[in-house]
Amino acid sequence: MGTLSLSDFEAVKIPVPWGHISGRWYGNRNERPILAIHGWLDNLGTFDRLIPLLPDYLGVLCIDLPGHGRSSHLPPGMYYSVYEYVFTIPLVMKEYGWSKVSLIGHSLGGVLSFIYASLAPHTVDMIVSLDILLPLRNDIDYMDLSIEKQLVNVERQKLGNYIEPPSYTHNQLGKVLAAGSFNSVSPELAKHLLHRQLAKSKLYPERFYFTRDIRVKYYHYIDIDDSLGAEMARRIIKKPYLIIKGSLSPYLSVRNNEAISILAKDNPHFEFYEVENGTHHLHLHAAEECAGYIVPFIQHHRPPAMTSWTVAGKEDRSRKPKRFFTWTNKKRSKL
Repeated sequence: MGTLSLSDFEAVKIPVPWGHISGRWYGNRNERPILAIHGWLDNLGTFDRLIPLLPDYLGVLCIDLPGHGRSSHLPPGMYYSVYEYVFTIPLVMKEYGWSKVSLIGHSLGGVLSFIYASLAPHTVDMIVSLDILLPLRNDIDYMDLSIEKQLVNVERQKLGNYIEPPSYTHNQLGKVLAAGSFNSVSPELAKHLLHRQLAKSKLYPERFYFTRDIRVKYYHYIDIDDSLGAEMARRIIKKPYLIIKGSLSPYLSVRNNEAISILAKDNPHFEFYEVENGTHHLHLHAAEECAGYIVPFIQHHRPPAMTSWTVAGKEDRSRKPKRFFTWTNKKRSKL
């Protein structure tokens, strides 16, 4: 069995009321694909290193969330929030006539997958969550700053007072993106996130600026406390759920333990792995190790069609993989 090719894709534009959602459909276009959703301020390029490691019988539809990558920005006067982003999932499903969806999400994309699965569990058949489950708690200072920035943007739109964003040379771009990710993405890997969000400066011909909607930076995210997270997890019972954590990342803190314990309880389809020295963007810098966990999980829960399935092609899932954890009594123990 081969793997997907990063050059074998169909560029798609999914119509939505405010414009379109851009995407790339890799691999098999004859069956329902896995829907892959990137993180905040990123775009579908975040999956560039993972896609070529996935089995070639699959289809994978990677999308740019609204305001990101090459997807349309929301109309003037509107602001971005988790609610609009969650709504993206059923919009894509409706466009293609899917009654079920399989999800891979990183960061914000993983949060959206968790929220959507809790709202419509009967429509979700599999989730892969990369370094996230519950979002970080709302910070009152961020909320205050977010409202202030949104008001500034509304006023600028009203006056037509938009100027070109800051621009950078090619050599600077990777460093700027790396710094913005708190060095979760190295300057060398930044190219995977840059190619869908740059435009040539009209003021400085040798420079480029970021084209994502400036309002995305101060989007409104949902505050899920521990008890709400636990209740949401109870609605996603016994679903195939794979979580991969970066050991250096703060995004799967102890406050996630109760929700993870609920997802794992009496669920043979739940898996959790930790990537040693993994940052928040572990699927970029440790793509091979992540694929080592993701591929057998997908092959088990989204196997090839019977026409191409053979006993010899089945993955041996009896082995205990490196750094697999089981969850009991809200504590994580290494097997």
